[in-house]
Amino acid sequence: MARKHRPSISLTLFICLILCGIACGRFIGDDGSDLVLDGVHSQQEQQRFSPVIRMFSAAEETCEQTYGFMPCTTTVLGNLFLIVIYGYLMFLAATFLSSGSELLLEILGPGLIGGLFLPILGALPDAMLILVSGLSGSAETAQSQVSVGIGLLAGSTVMLLTVIWGACVTVGKCDIENHVAKDLQDTKGFSLTGSGVSTDIWTCYAAIIMAVSVLPFLVVQLPQMLKSNSGRHLAVLIALIVSVALLISYCLYQVFQPWIQRRRLAFTKHKRVISGILNHLKMRALGRLCNDDGTINMEVLEKLFNTIDEDKDGYLSSSELRALVIGIRFEEINLDENDAVEKVMKDFDTSRDSLISFDEFSYGISRWLDEAKGSRASQAGPGTMKYLEDFHELYGAVTMNNVLCLSVFLALVYARGLTWDFSSEVLVILIVCIVMGIFGSLRTTFPLWTSLIAFLLYPFSLALVYVLDYVFGWS
Repeated sequence: MARKHRPSISLTLFICLILCGIACGRFIGDDGSDLVLDGVHSQQEQQRFSPVIRMFSAAEETCEQTYGFMPCTTTVLGNLFLIVIYGYLMFLAATFLSSGSELLLEILGPGLIGGLFLPILGALPDAMLILVSGLSGSAETAQSQVSVGIGLLAGSTVMLLTVIWGACVTVGKCDIENHVAKDLQDTKGFSLTGSGVSTDIWTCYAAIIMAVSVLPFLVVQLPQMLKSNSGRHLAVLIALIVSVALLISYCLYQVFQPWIQRRRLAFTKHKRVISGILNHLKMRALGRLCNDDGTINMEVLEKLFNTIDEDKDGYLSSSELRALVIGIRFEEINLDENDAVEKVMKDFDTSRDSLISFDEFSYGISRWLDEAKGSRASQAGPGTMKYLEDFHELYGAVTMNNVLCLSVFLALVYARGLTWDFSSEVLVILIVCIVMGIFGSLRTTFPLWTSLIAFLLYPFSLALVYVLDYVFGWS
């Protein structure tokens, strides 16, 4: 006979504690009044409501819809919900922009499109948010709204150079030998000095450019540093001119020195080759390349390997890989077949003997499939060269924040006659950009311990803004 399950004593006590936290009341005083009101009759007593109720209820507070149609809320959970929704929409927008920019780069190539249009396109969402934040309402309303814009600018810059930068080092780590990270080799685990990533001299140049791009922040902050109120509006204009000049210079640099875009184009084409080979193998396997649990069907993969192995010696040579690539036909991306074969061989040939065994082939295909599915296993795998482009993207995004987004922000402040009073945010941007810019320009190999510095800069930045604004009253 089945027994009925009764709630445990701990569960009952837990429910009682929740109910006690939600419940609220007040004492009936001995002041002779016989009236008992159902509710709380004073603002002081209203604050005695349980935090649980205040989390779900906004009491008598009201909110005003931004621009007359954007949803608003005054509760904690409501704000968290809006943060999640807006964050997801921004993530989708960034994903579409990234995919679209890669497609445009493949079609139109580097140069004017890759050097001018795509960097501006990547920074356009942040610039538009900053612009919209200060266009609506009166000057007083715009003054309060632009704080959102400078917060967005500072938050984006700090996040890119701390959390995202550190994550690139952690995720792309490889074994460091002779001060250079060995691509696709990760045997030292999370060794703070024995594993990390390597970049190149061009990445150092990108870090220097990023550090120089903070110059307009210094210009606009000069009157407050000198404790002068008379030259603030002029300082905004001078900083705007400097920022626009740096923006034009940076775009021209990317147009006439398109090495960044060429490397990005090469990496994009390599991803296309990976996708094409995987689709070709899946088609040849009639959909049976993977088992139901997601693992590779080794029996089917071995048959595919033997099909590619024309001389039946148990190894795949460069000529056999070339025949595979030519057979797939990548005409739509103007593929350099020799370069594609060389990169595929590098991905698979872990023994570096210019031959691919079945074990190497199965491991390489498994890693490619993991990357295609975005699984955590692949994201944690070694690949320092793959993250070279990520560091360029980070430095380039911060540079565009410092010149394009700041130009929009300064133009808004100058045109509407707003007050520049963002010393704490500017100081945080200066500290993070200069520290990471110098750090990135002085070395090309970053051991795992460098990611700890980047990660720690994030809470330091938050704490610094809080202390400067609420303790020292900078804002």
